[in-house]
Amino acid sequence: MRALKICNVCHNFGTFHSWLLPENMSLTLEISDSILQVDAKSWDALVANMPLLSHAFLSALEASHSVGAGTGWQPYPMLVREGGQLVGAMPLYVKSHSYGEYVFDWAWAEAYQRSGLNYYPKLLSAIPFTPITSQRLLVAEVENSGQIHSLMVDALTHLMLKHQLSSVHVLFPDENSAAIFKNSNWLQRNGVQFRWENEDFKDFEDFLSKLSHDKRKKIRQERKKVANSGVVCQRIQGADVSPEQWRFFYECYQNTYVEHHSTPYLTPEFFQEIALSMPQNILLVLAYLDDTPIAGALNIYDQTALYGRYWGAMQYVPNLHFELCYYQAQEFCITEQIQFFEGGAQGEHKLARGFKPRPTCSFHKIAHTEFATAIEDFVIRESQGIAIYTNELEQRIPFKANPTQA
Repeated sequence: MRALKICNVCHNFGTFHSWLLPENMSLTLEISDSILQVDAKSWDALVANMPLLSHAFLSALEASHSVGAGTGWQPYPMLVREGGQLVGAMPLYVKSHSYGEYVFDWAWAEAYQRSGLNYYPKLLSAIPFTPITSQRLLVAEVENSGQIHSLMVDALTHLMLKHQLSSVHVLFPDENSAAIFKNSNWLQRNGVQFRWENEDFKDFEDFLSKLSHDKRKKIRQERKKVANSGVVCQRIQGADVSPEQWRFFYECYQNTYVEHHSTPYLTPEFFQEIALSMPQNILLVLAYLDDTPIAGALNIYDQTALYGRYWGAMQYVPNLHFELCYYQAQEFCITEQIQFFEGGAQGEHKLARGFKPRPTCSFHKIAHTEFATAIEDFVIRESQGIAIYTNELEQRIPFKANPTQA
């Protein structure tokens, strides 16, 4: 059998021999130490027009030092080449903590520590600070795509064992990536998020007309209170956002963390980077009172979906959070004919604003046999609770049971 080389770019990952590849196939799997070393066009050719997986977004995280040395997020993107061409890739990080992941494994880490074992470092495939379901196995549409998928999954286990890492975690994979990890017998953990769907609404009132009377009335009251307070909201697309508006938004973003006695994950330079590299994917919503900005919400979007990301306010106005983070974004989706608005992790209050629950999942490989068994038992019990919770949420969706209902 032909040997598959895992090239050492930074971490001495050594050589991995694959029994999956026929002798007439030549694939090289590399572990780089930076997305900045990867050709942007080659990477983006593997990404299905998903801005949060784009080379621009991931490289902005690195270039701004939001990830990298000293952050607990050390980039090690996985790259598969055939004849020099990039045919497979995976966003990959070595983590020294569990912040910014939104799939909580703190209890697992504590159990390791009580047993005198090290849970960190661990290997993680995710978009940093971004609980968005999307591709994790980025593979070109080539004849041997199935073999490339298998190769990458096996390489994760190999790296975990070779470098004595506690575990590997793949967070928020899409259906295609999830099916591959499930078929490879990885431990599946289930979750739930909230998504709003644009059902070809003519305008915001058309959307409201589909809600139950109580929910429709509540939203109208909330929006009226914000308007009566004197607040004016402005939706600004990326190319039109001024440097002053970016600086103000960062103050809002930073203040959100201060109010929660925490430290921002993202640096000011990150927002400067994406403002230059991906303005076509940016929607900034600012709230003004007496011509003075008081709050802001940042969204990333493409032709299919809008992703609510960051918000903050320098002055409290009742219901302003709902107006900036939900209603303004929903109106934008209707105007631009964007089908989905991904609300992200947590927040049952999103149900009352027209969002519906949707399942999410993550996949895990645990090196320690006894801990793997214990965690599997935990995940099975947790999944049963998630199923009950999701069923309860579905019974509380705010849309009319009868379309002709007033």
